[in-house]
Amino acid sequence: MSKSVLDPRVRTAMVSDSLDLVGVRNNVMNSSIRALRPEMRAAGIATTIEFEPSTEFDQRNPYGAAIDFLDGLQSGQLAVVATGGKEYSAFWGELFSAAAKGRGATGMVCDGPLRDTEAIAGLGFSVFGASMRPIDYKGRMRVASVGTIVTCGGVQVHPGDAVIADADGVVVVPKVHINRVFELANARAQSEKSVLTDLLAGKSVREVWDAYGVL
Repeated sequence: MSKSVLDPRVRTAMVSDSLDLVGVRNNVMNSSIRALRPEMRAAGIATTIEFEPSTEFDQRNPYGAAIDFLDGLQSGQLAVVATGGKEYSAFWGELFSAAAKGRGATGMVCDGPLRDTEAIAGLGFSVFGASMRPIDYKGRMRVASVGTIVTCGGVQVHPGDAVIADADGVVVVPKVHINRVFELANARAQSEKSVLTDLLAGKSVREVWDAYGVL
């Protein structure tokens, strides 16, 4: 992953605007997916897991596929958990967060419920979800696939795409556009710094727009 993906100056709004410039206009997840805490931010390369409804599970190894997913996480990856928007159960909690953080993952995005939310916040691991429910997925949902193309929050996510998430939402950058999009986003970050300075100094919005072409 390009180092610029993790640049703290680059926010989701900048990345979304940069996607517009390369012709990708609908890669922002639904607004229902929000940061567990407003200060949370995550950026990384997508690795995917998908759940589907099921009442069946292995009594001896009910979390086998999820365990394998967690143990396979690599440094710099961001877990994308696709549930079809189902609220039958929670899909991520404290221990999954601890495992992911221990493996070097940068965060997690899920279009279903979270649980253990206070404990997750205490870990300092950034998670984004659609809601909260304390109920376990065992006997309600099961892992349908790992490492496949999924739809999460209304956006198709390929393993290897870049994902950036903050208090404004979650943006997915297709792998083929990563370098160009974050080059544009970093340039916008520099411009916005100058725009902010000029606006605070009392310059007119028209004057600033004419000078930088950024708002």
